[in-house]
Amino acid sequence: MEIVLLVVCFVLLVLLGAPVALAMILMPTIYILLTDAAPLLTVPHQMYEGIAHFPLVAVPFFMLTGELMNGSSVTQRIMRLSRVIVGRMRGGLAQVNIVASMFFAGMNGSAVADTATIGTIMIPDMKRKGYTPAYAAAITAIGSTIGGIIPPSIAMIVLASSVNLSVGALFAGGILPGILIGLLLMLTAWIIAKVKDHERGDEPFTFRAFLSAAWDASLALCVPLILVVGIFGGWFSSVEAGAITALVALILGTVVYRDLDLASFLAALNRTVRMSASVFVIIAAAGPFTWLLARLGALEMLQNWLLGFAETPFFFALMLLGLILLAGMIMDAAANIIVLGPLLVAACETAGYEPVQAALVVVVGFLLGTVTPPVGVCYFTATAIAGCRLEQSAAALLPFLAVEILVLLLMLFLAPLTLFLPALLGFL
Repeated sequence: MEIVLLVVCFVLLVLLGAPVALAMILMPTIYILLTDAAPLLTVPHQMYEGIAHFPLVAVPFFMLTGELMNGSSVTQRIMRLSRVIVGRMRGGLAQVNIVASMFFAGMNGSAVADTATIGTIMIPDMKRKGYTPAYAAAITAIGSTIGGIIPPSIAMIVLASSVNLSVGALFAGGILPGILIGLLLMLTAWIIAKVKDHERGDEPFTFRAFLSAAWDASLALCVPLILVVGIFGGWFSSVEAGAITALVALILGTVVYRDLDLASFLAALNRTVRMSASVFVIIAAAGPFTWLLARLGALEMLQNWLLGFAETPFFFALMLLGLILLAGMIMDAAANIIVLGPLLVAACETAGYEPVQAALVVVVGFLLGTVTPPVGVCYFTATAIAGCRLEQSAAALLPFLAVEILVLLLMLFLAPLTLFLPALLGFL
C-alpha cells in the first residue's frame, strides 16, 4: 500500500508541473517526517552520495565543449558539410538535420543541447521549404537522441558511475547502435519524403564541394577523433577527455577560427553552468528517492517481477522495453538512469545478458523518454521552436519512435551490435 501511494503521489506531482527533482526530494522527506524511520539528515546525505562519483566530473566538460563550438563558427561548418553530403537527397533538409545530429553527437553528448542548437537553425529553414512545423519538430527531437548514444554520452557516464562499468566500454558499444539509428532515421525520412513529395536541394553533389566543406570542418571534426582515440587507446580517462576536448574547442574558437570573443565565451560558460546544474540536481535528488524505494522494497519487487519473464527471452525483452518506455514518460532520463538503471542492468545480467549490452539498452531506452510526453524535454524544446501543437509533433514522431524501438530489440537479440567494438578494443 505504501508503494502504491508513493507512486501515485509522485506521478501526481509531476503531472501537476512540479520539477522532477523536487518531487523526488519531497517523497523521502515526507516519509521520514511521518514515520520517523530515519534521521532527516538521510536526505542530504543520500543526495551527496548520488553525485560523489568521479566520472561525473566529465559531464560539465563535455557540455562546455558543445557550448564553445556553438559560440564559434563550428556549428555553421558542420551544417555546411551535412548539406553537401545529403542535401541533394529527397527530403534534403530532414536528412541534413539527422546527419548534423550525428556529427554533433560526437562533440557534446547532450540530447537537449543538440535539440536547441540544431533546432534553432534547421526548424525555421525547414518551415520555409514547406515542411510542416510538426514534422520539423519531430525530426529535430528524434535526431537529438543520437547525441546520447554516439560517444561522448552524458547518459552513459551517469549510468557507468551508478553500476561501476567502464565508461570506455559503453562509449565503444554505443557507436554501432548510434550509427544504425541514424541510418534508419534517414531511411524513414526518405520514405516519408517520397510519399509527401518533400523538397530536395538544387545544388548537385560534387566531389570538389565535398572536399571544400570537409576541409573547412576538418579541425572541428578532430574533437570527436581526439576523444575516441584517447579513451579507446587508454591515453586518458573520460574526465581527462572532457577537459582536453573543451580546451581544443576553446583553441579552435579563439586562435584558429578567431570568432569566439569574450562575450561568447562568458555566455558559453553561463549556459554550461546552468545545464550542468540542472543535471546534477536531478542526479542528487535521485539518491534519496532511490533510498526510499529500496527501503519500501519497491525496487526488489520490480526486479522480481521482471525476472519472472526471464525463462522466455522474447517476453522478457517486451516487458523490459515496456517498463523502460513507461518510466521514460514519467521521469527525466537522468533520474531514470540513476533510480532504475542499476536495477534493470542487474535484472538483465541475471537473465543472461552482458552488463555492457544491458546498460546500452537502458541508456537508449531512457533517451527515448526525452522525446515522449509528458516530460520529454527534447520533445517540448523542438515543439516550442517550431511553434506547433504538442499533439501534432507527437503524431509526427510515431514512425521515428518505431525505428528506435526496433533498434532496441536488435540490441537485445543481436549481442554483437553492442559488444563487438568493446571486445575488439579490449574492454571485455
